[in-house]
Amino acid sequence: MTFRVDERATDFREIDRFDGGVGWISHPDERMQRASHALEIDGKVWVIDPVDADGIDDLFAEFGEVTGVVVLLDRHKRDAAAIANRHDVPVFLPDFFEGVSEELDAPVARFSRTLSDTGLEAQTVVNNRFWQEVALYNPADGTLLVPESVGRAAYFLAGSERLGVHPMRRAIPPRAELGRFTPERVLVGHGHGVMTDAATALEDALANSRRRMPLLYAGMARQLFPI
Repeated sequence: MTFRVDERATDFREIDRFDGGVGWISHPDERMQRASHALEIDGKVWVIDPVDADGIDDLFAEFGEVTGVVVLLDRHKRDAAAIANRHDVPVFLPDFFEGVSEELDAPVARFSRTLSDTGLEAQTVVNNRFWQEVALYNPADGTLLVPESVGRAAYFLAGSERLGVHPMRRAIPPRAELGRFTPERVLVGHGHGVMTDAATALEDALANSRRRMPLLYAGMARQLFPI
């Protein structure tokens, strides 16, 4: 299985559909399982960390008109500029992101504690020179979207975990940043979201991150170097 596919997708796999939005994976066969989402707020569609695909605009149209494209991780520029330009909207970036706007060939807008007038709360998860990440939380329906620090692609998960902390964050998981939420669902940037009993899955992932490190790394080694 290829780790990442860079060609434009001719199709996509829908994931994570609920009343307030939907997700998709443009290259379902890649190991990274790069997931993207569209959230609907008052008839307006916010596209999050998107990987483009043929026909994806029809999916957006089911929820409303695209109002903005959002990048929540400095490395998740993906196809944000292409989709923003196609819909004549800005790419929204957290106000502390550095070096990202220069790499986007599209108009840029900034946000801080909330995303524009959506009511979506912006929670800084990581802010250092190597990693800049923000999560979004919708208090109206309990949706938590975390682009990188937790995920559900195979390389995030140890044993029977339904949600796992990123391999590089296992030793120091984002307990203070994400542990305050009791979400109805957790959407992630890699893999399908957790759509049921999400608060328990998040609590378990954060509480047992460090203890399960050996199990996770052993599994990753088996994937990289199969016997």
